[in-house]
Amino acid sequence: MAKNKGQVMLMTVLVIGGLLLGASSIAGLLMVYQIRQSSDVVNSTKAIFAADTGIEWELYRLFANPGYAKPIMTNQADFSTIVYGTSTIKSVGTAGHSSRAFQASL
Repeated sequence: MAKNKGQVMLMTVLVIGGLLLGASSIAGLLMVYQIRQSSDVVNSTKAIFAADTGIEWELYRLFANPGYAKPIMTNQADFSTIVYGTSTIKSVGTAGHSSRAFQASL
């Protein structure tokens, strides 16, 4: 009987250790997802402002200066624009892995 008590204690310690390791691994994974999400908010905001810049740039080119060069953004964001005739402008801003789009109809 004395041999069984040591085996039960060892098994209990291993099970409790495994549960704590599993719980801390899951908590760490959730923290990584939260950190990624917070950095994506920053890139999403940059992409929104880049898309807005694209709309403003095309409107300026349409009404004031058709030869105006595309602005260079200093926050590692970029945009691309598509003009449909003279009445619709679509702008897609990108930053990191985020893309946001605006469309303006005149």
